[in-house]
Amino acid sequence: MELNLLQKDLSNTYIADHFDTKIILVADIEKGGVFASIYGTIALMKEKFKKNLIGVVINKFRGDRSLFDDGVRIIEEDFGIKVLGVLPYKSLNLGFEDSQSLQHYKQQKEAKIHVGVIAFPHMSNFNDFEPLILDDEVRVEFITGNVHAYDVVILPGSKRVVEDLLWMRGNGLFDALQTYTKEVLGICGGYEMMFQKIHDDLAVESDKRAVLGLGWIDDIVSFGHEKVLKKGVYEVAGLSLQGYEIHFARSEKYPLYFQSPKRFGTFLHGIFDNDSFRNFLFQKIDKSYQGYNFFQKREEVIESYVTEMGRYLDMDEVLSCIW
Repeated sequence: MELNLLQKDLSNTYIADHFDTKIILVADIEKGGVFASIYGTIALMKEKFKKNLIGVVINKFRGDRSLFDDGVRIIEEDFGIKVLGVLPYKSLNLGFEDSQSLQHYKQQKEAKIHVGVIAFPHMSNFNDFEPLILDDEVRVEFITGNVHAYDVVILPGSKRVVEDLLWMRGNGLFDALQTYTKEVLGICGGYEMMFQKIHDDLAVESDKRAVLGLGWIDDIVSFGHEKVLKKGVYEVAGLSLQGYEIHFARSEKYPLYFQSPKRFGTFLHGIFDNDSFRNFLFQKIDKSYQGYNFFQKREEVIESYVTEMGRYLDMDEVLSCIW
């Protein structure tokens, strides 16, 4: 319950308040202090929320569930709140929202292609990489060094492009990339870093008016006041790809994407959702790459996850409170 952010929150408290919804509190036991977090959150809730609170779900429990029987009793008897379920820890490999999400995924130890994603301090659009993490033929690591260990390096999106570019200069990644001879792919902010220069004369993102980029693209990018917000089907590298744009920067010469034998960059997010693009990129690296249907597999993974978690939730209690 972030009291200083309540007036800005749209995803949780605003909906609960405006629409007078029932509330389920989800507590992350993996971080420790689950009793304090439950008790403290309830104590800080306004009365309207307390009246609509129907129970708590304990999330990410590891080990023998019976060891938490006393925990359930304490929460229900001492805190006066129903425990609707104790969910076991299980990697979903979907739904990445922030840097913490990236610490909770599992992949095959052996893979045909190793991908290194530069873990910028201000990295954004984490879900761009869900199709790679779900891919049994690909192993993804979020890295801050040693780019030469990977078959392809990805420069992801960034909320602070200039700052993250300077961060790479400071930790040696910038110089390492200059000697990297394999595939590099830049997405949005990462794409912008691939140009000769980044101009931010309007101080949209930084007080640095001009910064040298990696120099792989023979143009500059300039930040404007108006953000580009688009979604649709785009023609990229001879492929029809679904995706979306969300960026301030613009390039006159390469407004959507750039392609050379070992360097590819684009403003387009969601590019890996397209099976055809993953095939296009990875079959250049390993001709034996087979690929898979991302949307079909995603549905299968979600369905399997929901079915398993449903075994540990008291859905009868939840539905009785809603209906």
